[in-house]
Amino acid sequence: MTLFEKIAAREIPADIIYEDDLVMALRDINPGAPIHILVVPKKAIPQIARARPEDQHLLGHLLLKAAEIAEKAGVSKSGYRLVINNGPDAGESVPHLHLHILGGRPMDWPPG
Repeated sequence: MTLFEKIAAREIPADIIYEDDLVMALRDINPGAPIHILVVPKKAIPQIARARPEDQHLLGHLLLKAAEIAEKAGVSKSGYRLVINNGPDAGESVPHLHLHILGGRPMDWPPG
């Protein structure tokens, strides 16, 4: 089981701030911004590059919930960044697709 599957199964504690039948959202334990929330599908998709056409509904749900969670976190007006890492060069550290919501401070461009 991946780290996120263990969190969803309540085998590992986490600060879960949202959950439905498809996704959960939790605060990152090593935040890169004042607001750093992970939105994780409960289905274990190893990375976005390995998502399948049948995952389309889940992926759309993931993005829509990220926008709702960002609004509830208070960063919609000031702005926030959504990040999905894919592969080791991108910083992917958990082989389970997840989306980062980063906000609460100005973001530089390009990232990295």
